[in-house]
Parts: sequence; C-alpha cells; structure tokens
Amino acid sequence: MIHAKTEEEIEILRQSSLLVGKTLAEVAALIEPGVSPLALDKIAEEFIKDHGAHPAFLGFHGFPNSLCCSVNEQVVHGIPTSKPLENGDIISVDCGVYMNGYYGDSAYTFEVGEVTPEVKKLLQVTKECLEKGIQEAIAGNRVGDIGFAIQQHAESNGFGVVRELVGHGLGKNLHEAPEVPNYGKRGRGVKLIEGLTLAIEPMINLGTKEINQLSDGWTIVTKDKKVSAHYEHDVVVRKGKAELLSTFEYVEQVLAKKKERVN
Repeated sequence: MIHAKTEEEIEILRQSSLLVGKTLAEVAALIEPGVSPLALDKIAEEFIKDHGAHPAFLGFHGFPNSLCCSVNEQVVHGIPTSKPLENGDIISVDCGVYMNGYYGDSAYTFEVGEVTPEVKKLLQVTKECLEKGIQEAIAGNRVGDIGFAIQQHAESNGFGVVRELVGHGLGKNLHEAPEVPNYGKRGRGVKLIEGLTLAIEPMINLGTKEINQLSDGWTIVTKDKKVSAHYEHDVVVRKGKAELLSTFEYVEQVLAKKKERVN
C-alpha cells in the first residue's frame, strides 16, 4: 500500500533529507586522491551523530558502515575500505539518516582528481536522468513515467540502465512502497498521489546494464567492469511539479570552492 504523508510528516522528512545533504558536503570537502572511503565514513558517522541523528545504513540488515561508498565499477552498496582513492576514480557516496522517526536518503557521485571526458559525460547524463525523473513525479502520473524518462535519456546517450535495483518510497521506513525503477513504460505502474514521498535514484552504467554481486553480499558491480554513476534525491509528489526534500546545494558549494582553489 502507498500512502500520502501529512504536511507535518513532510517537514520532518525534509529535515532528515537536508541533514543528508549537509553530511555529503562534509564528505565532498575531503574527497581527493589518497583519501580512503573508510575515512569518509568515519567523518559522516560523527557528523550525523553530532546532529542528533542516527546513520540509517549502519547495521541496516547487517550493513557494517554509515555510508555506501561505491568506487568506479561498483554500482551501489559498496562497503567503505581503507584503500586510498586514486586520481581518475569516481565514487558514489550514498548516505541515509534517521532522525525524529523519519528517514532521509540521498546520493552523489564525485570525481576524484581528473576524470576522463567519457566518465564526465556519464556523470552529467546520470544527473540529468535524475532531473528528468523528478519532473515526472507529479500527481496523476504513474511510476512508469518516471522510469521511462530516466531510461530514455540514459539509453539515448548510449549508457546502460540497471534493472535489478530501484528507487523507493520513503518515510518511517527507509524503503517503502512503491518501488521506483529507472526504466519503464509511460502510463504503467502505481499511480502517484499528492503527498507521496519518494527516493528517486538513477544507477547508470558506462557500458552494459548487466550487474553482479560480490561475495561480501553487498557490493554490486558492473558485469563488464566499466564505471557506474548514481545520484539520488528525496521528493514529494505534488500537483504540477514535484517538490525536492533533499538538496545538492551544500555539496556543490563545496565543490565550487575546491575548484576555485585549484584554479
């Protein structure tokens, strides 16, 4: 069953989602060659707890860390390791918090040093896929409209769309109905109602859409070992235009400052 949230619930969800955005910004400030995903994880955990919240992923079905850090061909659910990031890597950082009884969940894929033009294009297109999906999250549309918009944009640029992993409803539980696939047909699937809160999260591969799971039971990788990008926002379904609960604003302010320092 899907259910709309009250305006009070939406405000609490917004606070959780904004804390995720601020946590991702703390992480963004540190990402560079030589830094390990495990170091990023420790910073995120401390920051979340200092703000009176709990890292949503820590212990979730046994997950051992606060962040999912997925490097290069890792699609999602990467377990943070002590292996330092290298110039030219990309890292998807997925973060969740639990605060005041509600979850926030957002992800951003970062460049480490200088990445190749084709990888830059993948990140740009994946972000555009997220925007196009969000544009379809309006009352009266269906889940398939979101998936169709994402799939069409990714595949028209020659990229693979992961099928087995999906976005989801969000609220008192980290994963609620409905599932929000990143592929689909217009007019198909669950009808979107006003006040429904969703986490929309395109996972787009440079090569094939095919994936494998590593023996750790968590990490998902591309079958062809080409890189994968992942962005995620929390939104409220509204009439006419979806409303963002999460934000990349804090992250992008940090990235802009880092770019200024380099230049």
